[in-house]
Amino acid sequence: MEFTWDTCRSFLAVLRTGSLSAAARQLGLTQPTIGRHVDQLEETTGAALFTRARNGLTPTATALALRPHAEAMESAAAAMIRASSGAAGEARGTVRLTVSRFIGSEVLPPMLARFRDRQPEIDIELVLSDSPLNLLTREADIAIRMARPSQTGLVARMLGTVEVGLFAHRDYLDRFGMPTDFEALKQHRVIGYDTTPYLERAMRHAGLEVERQDFAIRVDVESVQIALIRAGFGLGGCQVPLAARDPGLVRVLPDVLNFRLEVWRAMHGDMRDSLPVRLMAAHLDREFRAYLRDAAPPETEAGNRA
Repeated sequence: MEFTWDTCRSFLAVLRTGSLSAAARQLGLTQPTIGRHVDQLEETTGAALFTRARNGLTPTATALALRPHAEAMESAAAAMIRASSGAAGEARGTVRLTVSRFIGSEVLPPMLARFRDRQPEIDIELVLSDSPLNLLTREADIAIRMARPSQTGLVARMLGTVEVGLFAHRDYLDRFGMPTDFEALKQHRVIGYDTTPYLERAMRHAGLEVERQDFAIRVDVESVQIALIRAGFGLGGCQVPLAARDPGLVRVLPDVLNFRLEVWRAMHGDMRDSLPVRLMAAHLDREFRAYLRDAAPPETEAGNRA
């Protein structure tokens, strides 16, 4: 007996809900149907997938080993639906986009609003994740990343670079003054990272030695860092074009603390046949180039040009 999407879908539902009845409610099927699908998958694999426990069904080691493959099939099935909805040159369907939580909350919303105004028949699925999703298994159609994609088989284009600097709110500077050099900075409340030390790395690159205890607060979520800067908590790193939108933010020590991050747009090569995906990719290229204030970004690509 061969694997089918129906049996894998039922298998995933039982994994996620822990019972046949809950899986049946989730999928709109009957409990005997879900049970039959699990039995068919066990017959195909030749191994038990679940054991009964007091609180429901517990997956076996074989079931846990099969899970990522079943989820890859789930992603591929969703991608097929999205691609078919935008086939035959129609500007309608769904595009699944993944970006970091910071880009998704601070940079992307006005870009997506303008896209929706121009393409009202294209629906958008936005996945916020600081861990890069696998475009090859169709977890998303398009990704915006702050580093060059390492996976082969992707069509990727560098849209430019974004400068990151140190900023503070005017209210904070009115209270504590403007630091004039790095030594004076040590007397201020600096917002740092906890486990992803980008700011520390940037300071060391500039020849400035810092330690964890030099930061008044440490948090890895960049949107929270920006919120702390805006609230007047202290000084922190911020993308320069984003800070330019807020007249209350003032750049601090621009000649001492600054570094640049690459911005890449990536997609699976097969998705170039989908008009909604092509329209979204072209829109994001224009929008991010405008955001980066780079009228002629380097024509650096990985794979073929999208």
